[in-house]
Amino acid sequence: MTAMILDERMTERLIAERRRLGLDNHDEVWDGVYVMSPSPTNDHQDVVSDFVSLFRKVIPRPSRVQPGANVSDRAAGWEHSFRVPDVVVVLPGCPAVDHGTHWQGGPDFLVEVRSPGDDTFRKLDFYAGVGVRELLVVDRDGRTPQLFRLGRTRLSRVRPALLDGQPWLISQVLPLAFARGVSKGKPRPLVRRTAGAARTWKV
Repeated sequence: MTAMILDERMTERLIAERRRLGLDNHDEVWDGVYVMSPSPTNDHQDVVSDFVSLFRKVIPRPSRVQPGANVSDRAAGWEHSFRVPDVVVVLPGCPAVDHGTHWQGGPDFLVEVRSPGDDTFRKLDFYAGVGVRELLVVDRDGRTPQLFRLGRTRLSRVRPALLDGQPWLISQVLPLAFARGVSKGKPRPLVRRTAGAARTWKV
């Protein structure tokens, strides 16, 4: 269900209440429109935690891996236009500016865990506009990964390529490739290291 609240005072009270209760960690503002995202499920949080843990193990410092962060297209007044991806990766030399409260400009690599009915794909134009180089979208329930790469003006879906005869989504930003796997009868994303000694993890 989607609700539209046109009473400004009621909107302010609702936002203040969400902040007081700590329910606004995943809320976003899309061009001045406050978007209240549903609280993530335990499965959602598990996927996020697993990716953060793996990335911190595989991606060398001084790269930064964060479990969610505010990403905006501006320095001042960022609260009027920002998104909150589930995982943020900033590599050395990235032009995104760390303002403490938010990143101005696109981090190098993002992960969005997509829940049923959410608007993840509506964020692609924003992420492309701020210069995100790659975006990995992982379906929360089916665990199917989709990789998007920045072209001239937009993020376009990456097609699988063969590694040792198997189809993988090969990142050009991280030394990793992604695929859908199964563990104990349940779907799980697979992550494979593409530089150095080959290794595959189930996330």
